[in-house]
Amino acid sequence: MNRFMLNETSYHGSGAIKAIPDEIKARGYKKAFVASDPGLVKFGVTAKVTDLLDAAGIPYHLYTDIKPNPTIENVQNGVAEFKTSGADCIVAIGGGSSMDTSKAIGIIITNPEFADVRSLEGLSPTKNPCVPIIAVPTTAGTAAEVTINYVITDVEKKRKFVCVDPHDIPVLAVVDPDMMSSMPAALTAATGMDALTHAIEGYITKGAWEMSDMFHIKAIEIIARSLRAAVKGEAEGREGMALGQYVAGMGFSNVGLGVDHSMAHTLSADYDTPHGKACAILLPTVMAFNAEATGEKYREIARAMGVKGTDNMTQAEYRAAAVNAVRQLAEDVGIPTTLKGIVNEADIPKLAADAYADACRPGNPREVSQAQIEQLYRDLLK
Repeated sequence: MNRFMLNETSYHGSGAIKAIPDEIKARGYKKAFVASDPGLVKFGVTAKVTDLLDAAGIPYHLYTDIKPNPTIENVQNGVAEFKTSGADCIVAIGGGSSMDTSKAIGIIITNPEFADVRSLEGLSPTKNPCVPIIAVPTTAGTAAEVTINYVITDVEKKRKFVCVDPHDIPVLAVVDPDMMSSMPAALTAATGMDALTHAIEGYITKGAWEMSDMFHIKAIEIIARSLRAAVKGEAEGREGMALGQYVAGMGFSNVGLGVDHSMAHTLSADYDTPHGKACAILLPTVMAFNAEATGEKYREIARAMGVKGTDNMTQAEYRAAAVNAVRQLAEDVGIPTTLKGIVNEADIPKLAADAYADACRPGNPREVSQAQIEQLYRDLLK
């Protein structure tokens, strides 16, 4: 038996945020807890939504104690503020950090027995849906607005942990490319490659099946044709990435990911490496490692990436073509090709141990040992 979960409602396209006030009123919410990071507030991105709330006479409380890799403390402080705010819904504005923080806050508010944030790690056995979340992404990558996952950083233990909970999916996703227009090129590239990693890992993960494959292949196709243009700031490319990353999220949220994400989580926890950048650096190397366990799927990946003549290629040729197409896209948008300057070689055993323990690793299509993860890190230091 397979289960598939998506938002109750989603809006897409330029100007989609205009639907938010009407949705809040129609759902009977009285006050919003707006969670957004300080940078978005400073540069007026958050105001694109709060101005609409003001105009509609909808009260809100603004919460901005959110870091790029949100911490247990960010969640705990948010829970405390939510309790005193009088809010009955959350409007999460930002990238994965704002949304992950919002999910954890919303879950703990309605499931207070999980006040210890660490207790939510893994498949969280919560009983109640979280506080209703309206998710408004400002980056085209994480797809947190449509997933049942969130990631929190344990600063004390220097590790990230993944929480998987069907009760945390936002009720409403508002995917408006205009909210992403201020992303600089480097962030557009990193988050876009994160979205591609979601699509590729979701397509080859052990849990993949025909319905998820449909989303993932389409996401790869959209991202492959849109990311270069989005990095250049072209509107059509940004619109494509807004859609492509969401479509990827529709798939992987329901079937899981793999060891690329496990390894990326440890890089973010130990070195504060941006998640999308970490995923992107790792992706070609991890794809090459996984190739032997993917049947003919790399032929479809290569085709979706725009490679010609895949029907006439041998298995070895189309697998190499898929990896090379991904590597070329990463290079074209300025992603580094190495972990030099990021990873200290002496840390690799710890990084590998943490990656092996990560919740995404069991979904990897090829069985992978801790020693093999160590070698994958080392391969990227050459």
